[in-house]
Amino acid sequence: MAQKTKGQRNKTRKKLKKHSRDKETVTSHLKEFEVGEKVNIKIDSAIHRGIPDPKYHGMSGEVIGKRGKSFIVEVKDQKKKKKLTVYPAHLTEASK
Repeated sequence: MAQKTKGQRNKTRKKLKKHSRDKETVTSHLKEFEVGEKVNIKIDSAIHRGIPDPKYHGMSGEVIGKRGKSFIVEVKDQKKKKKLTVYPAHLTEASK
């Protein structure tokens, strides 16, 4: 019997499911964030470029820099701070 794969999208059927109302727009690729701005990570499953690990879906973080077209986001994972490189289509502004 073949061994089950353990890829990045393992066990994410419901978490990364897209609804018909969630349409991809050009502006989602062109979003700009300032250093120090708070953002939420919401993975857009239609865009595979710069996708963070699904365990960070729904977390909030702070933009600490830019790397090419992507942003470096600092997220608190339990007691440690982690740096993620995330494409802007997977980020939204955090409400104040």
